[in-house]
Amino acid sequence: MNEADARRTAPEATRPPRPMRADARRNYERLLAVATEAFSEHGANASLDDIAKRAEVGPGTLYRHFPTRQLLLEAVVDRWLESILAEAEPLRESADPGEALARWLRRLVSHLSVFRGVTAGLLPTDGPKQSAGRVLHSIAEDLLVRAQQAGQIRPDLTVSEMTTLIYGITWACGTKPVDPDRLVDLVLDGLRTHG
Repeated sequence: MNEADARRTAPEATRPPRPMRADARRNYERLLAVATEAFSEHGANASLDDIAKRAEVGPGTLYRHFPTRQLLLEAVVDRWLESILAEAEPLRESADPGEALARWLRRLVSHLSVFRGVTAGLLPTDGPKQSAGRVLHSIAEDLLVRAQQAGQIRPDLTVSEMTTLIYGITWACGTKPVDPDRLVDLVLDGLRTHG
């Protein structure tokens, strides 16, 4: 059997994925952008038909790219994590670790507020929610440890305590009109070393 015959008879799972055509890539990106907006507006149960309509594609196109709601949610969370990692990278090298931590916490509240419909327990714990949690925990821990080593944040604070405070601010922002930056400033004032 020659190589061409072997490729024709190889099981689908062992074949390398074909690159997307340009129009398919555009549809994929448009669906992902619209789904991100829809999930942030309406939560993880946003209408998939509405997402397809807003993306100006048919439902079949949506289901070809994302056969299930779960796969669409995972793609949105993956893209969200990419943006968070990109924002966090320069903060890990900042000359002012305390300010880097403050900037990260403000961005985290903003991100979690936008994605509360996706991150509020609607994804299974063995999927992207757990993965997202690990990424957020790792970034928060790195920035916290740097600020503690610089003597800017009290040394007895744990990353779990800090993220619990931030998730509390995010929850408050979703239930009443509050200024999230002011709440983060108040929390940070209690976490900083003084004198």
